[in-house]
Amino acid sequence: MIYGNKRAALILNARDYFSSDDREAGRIEQIEDLKKIGITSTELDLRDYFGKQNELEKELEQFDAVWIPGGNSFLLRYAMRESGFDEIIKKLLSEDKIIYGGYSAGIVVLCETLHGIEIVDDIKYVKEIYDSEPNWEGLGILPYSIAPHYKSNHPESELIDKVIDYFVKEKIPYRTLKDGETIIVNNNISS
Repeated sequence: MIYGNKRAALILNARDYFSSDDREAGRIEQIEDLKKIGITSTELDLRDYFGKQNELEKELEQFDAVWIPGGNSFLLRYAMRESGFDEIIKKLLSEDKIIYGGYSAGIVVLCETLHGIEIVDDIKYVKEIYDSEPNWEGLGILPYSIAPHYKSNHPESELIDKVIDYFVKEKIPYRTLKDGETIIVNNNISS
């Protein structure tokens, strides 16, 4: 699916609450994992682009893909909004100029809403790190919410049933994703 130079922007802002050592270890792990499948990646820290949407757009146009791993969905969404990434990625995806990949928080933010995700992702980090309130609005790329780590070997798996209960109670359409499963969206059709 990735053509061209197979270059990915690695966005780790869901991990802005990690210690610098843990963040660096995660960065190296992600770069190595992508390298194993033939993708060269470079970290693109959205914090460097807060209020600089035009600069970020020019930078993103140099990549064939973005890869966004897990962490805290609310921190990631905040960084996306403040940098303008949310608007840029929608444009680049609609023009078929980039591929979006990721997992956990990296996928949850693609939904219409983040309501229910606070059961597994603590909203306090947005206030602690950015002195702001959480953004509950997703990017709206997927027409349903995601319950990640469903019945998987992950520390949050037990809480995902509560997230699903919330989705059902609030009549929020959703899909479950076990670790290792994927959703592919092509021409606005997801499978």
